[in-house]
Amino acid sequence: MTDDWDDRLAAVWADETLDDLARVRVIDAIAAERPESDARALFERAGARDSAGLEAEAEPLYRAALEGGLDEDVRAQAVIQLASTIRNLGKLDEALDLLRAEYERDPDAPLHDAVAAFYALALVSSGDAVRAASVALSALAPHLPRYTRSVAAYASELVDGRD
Repeated sequence: MTDDWDDRLAAVWADETLDDLARVRVIDAIAAERPESDARALFERAGARDSAGLEAEAEPLYRAALEGGLDEDVRAQAVIQLASTIRNLGKLDEALDLLRAEYERDPDAPLHDAVAAFYALALVSSGDAVRAASVALSALAPHLPRYTRSVAAYASELVDGRD
């Protein structure tokens, strides 16, 4: 059931003929095939609302999904999406806390660079553009064809002695 369920969700996300509210309705219908407390279904429902600009409706669903237990990749996505949502809802300090913890959790995690991007955005929102640049450059450095060490060193230098 999971593969078919995941495939149907992916098809809904890829369907450009659906408007945001139609996408929410279709994802809700697919999610309803699972128990009401199913963490993955809650996550999908949250994401649909988030994408539709319904952040206030998405927030409690993300929180319930995280409390319900998600596999590691989806958990990281849920943290990123919840943090982005609550940043947009004016809960900047909590967003920073979530993203900082996720950023520091595992530098080798598959979504570490995505976490870095959202952490940098939250840092800019908080007025700490220098730390944001450091985080973003640190994430970018390993992907450069040259100058990896230099960029990593400069990124670190931006914040050395600030803590």
